[in-house]
Amino acid sequence: MSDSTWVSTSMPYLTPRQKGQPDAWGTEAAARGGKGSQRIVQAGEVLASDEVAALLGAAEGETVVVRRRIIQLNDLPCELTDTYYPVSIARGTRLAEKGKIPGGAVTLLAELGHVGTRVCEDVTARLPSAEEREVLQLAADEPVLKLSRVTLDSKDRPIQVDIMVMPAHRQRLRYELRIG
Repeated sequence: MSDSTWVSTSMPYLTPRQKGQPDAWGTEAAARGGKGSQRIVQAGEVLASDEVAALLGAAEGETVVVRRRIIQLNDLPCELTDTYYPVSIARGTRLAEKGKIPGGAVTLLAELGHVGTRVCEDVTARLPSAEEREVLQLAADEPVLKLSRVTLDSKDRPIQVDIMVMPAHRQRLRYELRIG
């Protein structure tokens, strides 16, 4: 790429990996000559915020499982991602633990019998919170993009919610749609 803008598509992050394959982020970063990594800062059960409850089809304040991560490119933070799961899916699994999941969470979900067949994403722009600004190393006037994604199974049940925050000036989201 000729500039520092990262062009990202969602599809690799929604597809289970084959046994032994690395996670989608590491693969994508390596294909572009970089090193993609993540730091898991929290994993376990929390009370769902209003937004997360609505996306998961849960009651406000219901317990859900979260994995909070700082996504890094060449050891620099480039995205904050919180991923939420219903406790009926994630309790007692590696999704509720801080350790890295071989092949990524989507692969583990598929192994557990939960495969996404439909995804809804909403993207908004806003100024970052003080914490986001500090972790992402942004100036006070640099906006972020917030991507909220809900993954649903074949029966239209939410199985995963991702809330991602990334520096707007370093990110371009690409959507490819097939009609018919």
